[in-house]
Amino acid sequence: MPLSSLILLVILFFITTAVGVVTGSNSLITVPVMFQFGIEPKVAVATNMFGLTFMAIGATIPFVRQKTIDYQKVSPLVLITVVGSAIGACLVGLISDQTMPIIVSVSMIVVSIFTFFKPNAGIAKTASISRNYLIITYVLTFLLGIYGGLYSGGYVTVLTATFVAFFGMTFTESVASTKLVNVFSSSIASLIFMWQGLVDYQLGAILAVTMFIGAYIGASTVTKLNDVWLKRIFLGTVLILAVKTIFDFTLK
Repeated sequence: MPLSSLILLVILFFITTAVGVVTGSNSLITVPVMFQFGIEPKVAVATNMFGLTFMAIGATIPFVRQKTIDYQKVSPLVLITVVGSAIGACLVGLISDQTMPIIVSVSMIVVSIFTFFKPNAGIAKTASISRNYLIITYVLTFLLGIYGGLYSGGYVTVLTATFVAFFGMTFTESVASTKLVNVFSSSIASLIFMWQGLVDYQLGAILAVTMFIGAYIGASTVTKLNDVWLKRIFLGTVLILAVKTIFDFTLK
């Protein structure tokens, strides 16, 4: 890859990573760009996933220091995610399915609208969660884990909204928890991609450092924002990304 292209790729990954700490959906932008730079689709997805592992680690550290994560509450979600992501990574041959971006975009819009019409969603912590909401959270976490291991575009976004809408988390808690969950999701998927020989380690190492730094800076900024602002930033950006993805899909 020419040096100029590599520099542009690094800049793009840094910006999307820093912003994506709140919104997620980095892969909806970064993976297609990697395609444009001539990187083979499966290698692009695998190498991006490798970088996402370090992004998730970099984003999790500031939240751990702030003691924002409820490990007892998140632990079952991590276990469910590991299983789902492993399944998804083994199904990497399905990434050519053109319906995936549209499904994720519709999910982003639906869950965001649901969250929008719950005034206290993401602002006030819910003391108790109904059994039905708990089941919905676990089922969605598993299904999203499969998608996250397969491609990851929009995965953390929908997961964040799911934790807010159904699991009673504030936006700060949800953003923090999804970063920890994504460490395991990306790690298991990356290991499987590495075993399949799909990761470009030279490019992956550069992107990993870039995404770690970008995520750490982004997460450090997020810890200083209140839940009201996080909700505004999340919903606004997510809806724009979802509409853009649907628009791009209709042009194909």
